[in-house]
Amino acid sequence: VQLQASGGGLVQAGDSLRLSCVASGPTVSPFNVAWFRQAPGQERNFVAALGWSTTTLYADSVKGRFAISRDNAKNTIYLQMSRLKPEDTAVYYCAAGPTLSPHENRYNYWGQGTLVTVSS
Repeated sequence: VQLQASGGGLVQAGDSLRLSCVASGPTVSPFNVAWFRQAPGQERNFVAALGWSTTTLYADSVKGRFAISRDNAKNTIYLQMSRLKPEDTAVYYCAAGPTLSPHENRYNYWGQGTLVTVSS
């Protein structure tokens, strides 16, 4: 599975943004999918995950503001981000793997990342 993330950009605090991650090759529908992010100078951290059975996991910092979803017909994963804050500034990565988990080592396939910058 190859993943291609897009949709990042420069927005203001309080704005919304939707990231997309298109999968090519085998369908992504059997996999659990997730988004991680890496802020400048920091480690990559978990944001959200969605199981093939629709179970979701969210980091506490994004609960109630971000929503992960998938469209299996389009082989695409989404991250809808609302009420963005400057601390959400990071490179966002999509991932897919066999286990629903907040740990990045559970994901085998990774996109290249898309930069989100939130100005105050």
